[in-house]
Amino acid sequence: RRSLRLHRKAWAAVFAALVFTSLLLGSFALTTVSAAIGHARVERYAATAAVVAGDQSTRYTAKPAGSQPRTETAALTERVRVPRSALPRLAAVPGVRAAIGDDVIPVTLTGRGGTAVPGPVSDAGDSPVLGHGWAAAALAPFTLRTGHAPATDRQIVLDGDLAARSGARVGDEVTVQTLGTPATYEVSGIAAPTAQDGKSGLGHQGTVFFSDRQARQLAGHPDTTDAIGVLADPGVDADRLYTGLRRALDGGAPAKDAAAADRYQEDSGALRVLTGDGRGDPEFLAVAPSRTSLLMLMGSVSGIVLMIAGLVVASTVAQAVHQRSREMALLRAVGATPRQLRATVSREITVVAVAAALVGAVVSAPVFLTLVSMLRSRGAVPTGLELPSPLWLFAVPLVTAALTVLAARGVAALSCRRIAKVRPAEAMGEAQREPARPARGRTVTGVVLLALGLAAAATAALQFGELAAMAASSATLALVIACALLGPWIARGATRLLGAPARRLGGPGGYLAAAAARANARRLGAAITPIALVVAFIGVQLSAGATIDRLGAEQAGQAMRARLAVTTDGAGLPEAAVDRARQTPGVASATGVLHSTVVLASQEFDGQPKLDRLPVLGVRPAALPATLDPAVTSGDLKNLGKGTVAVGSDRARSLDLAIGSTVTIRYGDGAAVPLKVAAIYQRSLALGDFLFASQELAPHLAAPLNSRILLGLEPGADPGSVHKALTERLASAAVSTTVVTGPRSEHLQAEDRGLGQVITMLAVGVIGGFTAIAVLSTLTLIMVGRRQELVLLRLVGASRRQIRRMLRTEAAMVITVGVVVGGLAAAIPLTALSFSLTGSLPYLPPGQAALIVGTAVLTAAAGYLLPARSVLRSRHPAGPGGR
Repeated sequence: RRSLRLHRKAWAAVFAALVFTSLLLGSFALTTVSAAIGHARVERYAATAAVVAGDQSTRYTAKPAGSQPRTETAALTERVRVPRSALPRLAAVPGVRAAIGDDVIPVTLTGRGGTAVPGPVSDAGDSPVLGHGWAAAALAPFTLRTGHAPATDRQIVLDGDLAARSGARVGDEVTVQTLGTPATYEVSGIAAPTAQDGKSGLGHQGTVFFSDRQARQLAGHPDTTDAIGVLADPGVDADRLYTGLRRALDGGAPAKDAAAADRYQEDSGALRVLTGDGRGDPEFLAVAPSRTSLLMLMGSVSGIVLMIAGLVVASTVAQAVHQRSREMALLRAVGATPRQLRATVSREITVVAVAAALVGAVVSAPVFLTLVSMLRSRGAVPTGLELPSPLWLFAVPLVTAALTVLAARGVAALSCRRIAKVRPAEAMGEAQREPARPARGRTVTGVVLLALGLAAAATAALQFGELAAMAASSATLALVIACALLGPWIARGATRLLGAPARRLGGPGGYLAAAAARANARRLGAAITPIALVVAFIGVQLSAGATIDRLGAEQAGQAMRARLAVTTDGAGLPEAAVDRARQTPGVASATGVLHSTVVLASQEFDGQPKLDRLPVLGVRPAALPATLDPAVTSGDLKNLGKGTVAVGSDRARSLDLAIGSTVTIRYGDGAAVPLKVAAIYQRSLALGDFLFASQELAPHLAAPLNSRILLGLEPGADPGSVHKALTERLASAAVSTTVVTGPRSEHLQAEDRGLGQVITMLAVGVIGGFTAIAVLSTLTLIMVGRRQELVLLRLVGASRRQIRRMLRTEAAMVITVGVVVGGLAAAIPLTALSFSLTGSLPYLPPGQAALIVGTAVLTAAAGYLLPARSVLRSRHPAGPGGR
């Protein structure tokens, strides 16, 4: 109790560091667990007891060296459909009232002004407008409010919200585009969803109902359906119904999904029976891959935060205990046993750590809710993803709080071990001087990690693709930890290097600063470490993405050759619109742009299975390179068509592919197809690792609609005249189109890029703020421990100005060394990675670099100068033994 009161300033710094540690670990743990139990929202199938859908995942099994076979799973982003032949099986199951096939059709509906009517506004932007057969209205269920059900193929029913935004009423005619050319329909009725389980409305979808026959024709796959909703009789037990449905699908000839014959051998193709929250999966296909990405990103960031928290806690607690060396030596000299000293420190740190951890755990709950809100407001998570927060979830921070306390106790025990073991007669002498050399184990470990980090950086320079990224990440981690362990040695080297200029240029204050640094290398190393941490980690996080984005944007600009483009604010542009655009006078070439993803199976360097989901483009090869120029290095794009693919040069090198080689790719609908390499191109950072002909990619898309049309003009053609002719010609081929001059570049990015950017900026803010607190806490601890030193300097005649000059010089030395060491720890692996992936130096925007350095300068200056104000203000400082 006495010690806590006496050292309250030192323990206050430790308290602040532990509060932030507990807060960060708790909030990140809450977010990670919430993502782990997250699921898709159930809207369109709210009235169903179960939904039968295709298997929206693919698998790959490999046997790592010396281990059992392991299986990796990846979500598919395109619809895996269900054969309609399964409907009679399901309808015959006891307890089933009806089994209804549901076809999902992208719809563009024009309003009175001729513009596309968007779906409801959500956190991720405007939601889609989707068409269904009228029979599927019972799955929500929708009921008519006015009018009647579609009686002919040219009648539709609109949901009430969509009708209000379009201004359509019963009896009005509206223009609707699906997968083909636009057509005119009569609004026969207005419907609205009926409340289910206290909930009402499909808040994230606009809905149009066609007649069942018309919906099947518009969907374009009459033998299959997107999903089957099962309505149960009243009082039917859900578990018993599931068993019956499963038996009906597996009995006799098992029912398989529509792509089963083409799927990879490890994908069974068995239909899924989804109940409870799982019913939302077929509604929101983007939820599963996004949730997986969120889990992986949060796990990665949590690992970084955990490591930094460990280093910060270790540095702060160790510094607080180290400052009490003289006090502990005196207790040892008068007979205190090592056990008593350890127990004293343990009880003190327990009191401080428990209070700090509990405060951090309590505050982590609102931080978690704010984080989830930010992810939604930035559109980082897709529409339909539920991140639940049940009451039991808020017990998770108590676990991270306990870990914080255990970590603090462990560091405190290690920190007082040396002085506690010293003989009583030698204790005071040991406490008066700093050890001649840092502990041998610490030094050896630091040197080994430094060598491993440099070796990993060299590996990153020699490898390419994912292996290079993994090696660079490992190098950064190893180098940063090595710098923390070798802090005293780095401080000694910095003192020798910077001491002479400090003495020569700083006058008496510079002389004092150099002498203090030389006498207390351990203290200087403790001040340098957190600054190096913040510079290294934030530099890597910001520079890695900025370097790839910058070169990708350059490649995208070089690849874009189109003079005009046709865009739409609707669901997309059909192939008929591409044909119409190509036939316009003055247009030399035209291609639609299809977007999708493919899954590529590979093995890690240690044999672990790996599935990469990659964004890809589908284009008309005849329009290349007049519209898009991939910069072909070998092969010919004229050979790109059915059964072939063009491959980016980096991916071709990693897979050892050449012209005529075969590569097996899994499309977004699960079909695994062997394709021959027709061409190898250079601009893969902009156009993706694989480039397809539209005729090859389109059959594997749930909705083969082009995102836009790119147009190359004939020599001498007037862009203004072509622009006008295109606008008139496309009026009947697609609704809500806009012709753009000088179109933006086509720059493909990973589907989770938006989520990654938000998480990266969050990580940068968290790591930056946390390490800034760590720098401030560590330097405050150091300055609190140096109060007697400063008082003594005042007593022997040093002026306030000289002491301020000394502290400023020391702060400058710490900032300079911390920024340089952290910069090197980041630059070495970043340079290796950048040369491997882009062939250029790493890039960091000047504003971000200035922010990193500015943060280090401000926190270090505050940590050095603010705690010393009381001594510097005093006109008659008390001696070392006074107040």
